[in-house]
Amino acid sequence: QLELVESGGGLVQPGGSLRLSCVASGSSLDYYAIGWFRQAPGKEREAVACISSTGTRTHYEYSVEGRSTISRENVKNTVWLQMNSLKSEDTAVYYCAAGAYGSVDSGCVGYTYWGQGTQVTVSS
Repeated sequence: QLELVESGGGLVQPGGSLRLSCVASGSSLDYYAIGWFRQAPGKEREAVACISSTGTRTHYEYSVEGRSTISRENVKNTVWLQMNSLKSEDTAVYYCAAGAYGSVDSGCVGYTYWGQGTQVTVSS
């Protein structure tokens, strides 16, 4: 059973940066697309970015495009989300998710294994 654990969240000032990590256990990530999602208080969960199983294709939602980079290293069973120029509206719980049939090209859909999330708070 694939398990995902996120880390790297915390409190950061506006304009700052964070690097979130998603480490998998129980199975290799080699065959899974990985997505990062977030849920702010009172709002629905939304996609942030996703990456194909080989790392050759990525997709970013408009809200983070140009400020974030998703990357992976399958040997380490790890995926990262680097976020820069953080804004207060980036405050949310961030989740990573894996999908054997997860879509990347048409948006981040079809992800079935989820981590527990890591809190990101952007505030001065």
